[in-house]
Amino acid sequence: MGRKIIIVGGVAGGASAAARLRRNSEEDQIIMFERGPHVSFSNCSLPYHLSGTVKDVEDLVFMNPELFLKQYNIDARIYSEVTSIDRENKIVKVKKTDSGEEYSEAYDKLILSPGASPIVPKLPGIEEANIFTVRNVVDIDRLNKFIEQMATKDVTVIGGGYVGVEVAENLSEAGYNVTLIEATNQILRPFDYDMVQIFHKVLIDHDVNLILGDRVNRFDKNKVILSSGKTIHANAVVMAIGVSPETHLAKESGLELGQTGAIKVDNNYRTNDPDIYAIGDAIEVYHALTGQVTKLSLAGPALKQARIVADHINHKSTPNKGYIGSSAIKVFEYNGASTGLNEALIKYLDLKIDYEVVSLILPDKVGIMPDAASMHFKLLFEVPTGRILGAQAIGMGDVTKRIDIIATAIKFNGTVEDLVDLELSYAPPFSTAKDIVNYAGYVGSNLLNGDFKQVNVDKVRDLINDNNTIIDVREAYEFELGHIKGAINIPLSELRDRVNEIPKDRPVYLHCRSGQRSYNAALVLQNLGFTNVTNITGSFLGVSLYEYYNDKVNERDSIVTAYNFS
Repeated sequence: MGRKIIIVGGVAGGASAAARLRRNSEEDQIIMFERGPHVSFSNCSLPYHLSGTVKDVEDLVFMNPELFLKQYNIDARIYSEVTSIDRENKIVKVKKTDSGEEYSEAYDKLILSPGASPIVPKLPGIEEANIFTVRNVVDIDRLNKFIEQMATKDVTVIGGGYVGVEVAENLSEAGYNVTLIEATNQILRPFDYDMVQIFHKVLIDHDVNLILGDRVNRFDKNKVILSSGKTIHANAVVMAIGVSPETHLAKESGLELGQTGAIKVDNNYRTNDPDIYAIGDAIEVYHALTGQVTKLSLAGPALKQARIVADHINHKSTPNKGYIGSSAIKVFEYNGASTGLNEALIKYLDLKIDYEVVSLILPDKVGIMPDAASMHFKLLFEVPTGRILGAQAIGMGDVTKRIDIIATAIKFNGTVEDLVDLELSYAPPFSTAKDIVNYAGYVGSNLLNGDFKQVNVDKVRDLINDNNTIIDVREAYEFELGHIKGAINIPLSELRDRVNEIPKDRPVYLHCRSGQRSYNAALVLQNLGFTNVTNITGSFLGVSLYEYYNDKVNERDSIVTAYNFS
């Protein structure tokens, strides 16, 4: 005899759980409640409606209740909010949000997938502002229709996470004057501060008014007033400072919350009630690298959780190895992706990990290809094991391929030596014969073996202030186009003939354009008896990108005579 399974929430996790449940059994009665007007919509695609990339708002919706019923025999009920759970009698109370009608529905198994709500702080004057959030199709349609009717085109986005940046980008692409405000010193926390400077530059290059390290103090009519005293004109304000897990229903019914404030679940995503499961943005999950629980608002994990729950209900075993947090973003012509740990997270959580960093800037495909571009790649690995901990990549090419390789390696407990041995598909339009992932393995292995010393671009300003010896091994014509102030130009092609010009009694720092030639120079000098040489990883291109945004917005003295971005 079939069971009655109720699902609360009809977006990614809920809809996926419903479909998997049906594939597992034709006997069960499956009811999915969604308080809004849409089920199974593309939450992650919402910002792209603002630029017209997704032209019609209806295209954001993948399925409707009629199709769910016809194709899957799933009873998807929209405008239906579950308001309470009677765990003892296994009954939920449902309110029709369009009519106010209330009724009860019994269940054998219950799956909670309520998602998370945008955080909207009660700041002074907020009632004077035209505030919008981006959670569902109704939200994005409402925002789009409002801004199309505005007298001016000034829109402010508050919050520099993925949603905030994507909304800012798409509004800018649509021709609006966009201000993006982030209270901390950087956007996009999955990327380290040295990497994210690329995105800071990209945003201001596209005339987005990016304000960092300043928070909203209050609102006035068509105005956002910051703590610094700055006033930003804004006919519309998009609040994207983060989300809070929807736990009200769980909490009111006596389900246990975890240490993060989200719903606590076991490895099968079952709550402390054996007949109630929870998935998606509302729960806390196990981070496989930190060994701690965390909140992870990503669609991929929600879909995996949905499958595990549906299988467990049907007595199937599906392994749960935790999550490492892989994600990607497009910011105008640049793409970014990350996985696993970054330096900021290691420091924030005070993880007792001894690690080393590989920083590379290499072509994403064979250089003679017309669309070849530099790819910026950062890899973290554990010392002395070589175990890969995380990676970040930014460029105009396919960064997701590279980060997906690293994510796979992490899942299989891979090391930097494993990256050396990877056989990756190659053709000039796609990559180089020795891909940046392989290079990361080579460099990581060399660092692990102590073959050379390196320093990152974020330390160069301090090196200059301390009057250290910096040698630029690029050719003279490159040096003339822009160089680090105070650097000595000894091209790699002349290095062996001019080795007597290099001091042995004090530290010497080498750089080139991207770090390859200076790495070779370091090995040449080491083979000639130098023990005091250090390669500046990322080199002049990395220094230019790292320094540019703060130079520009803070009007500080540059450490380079001219920037080089390509």
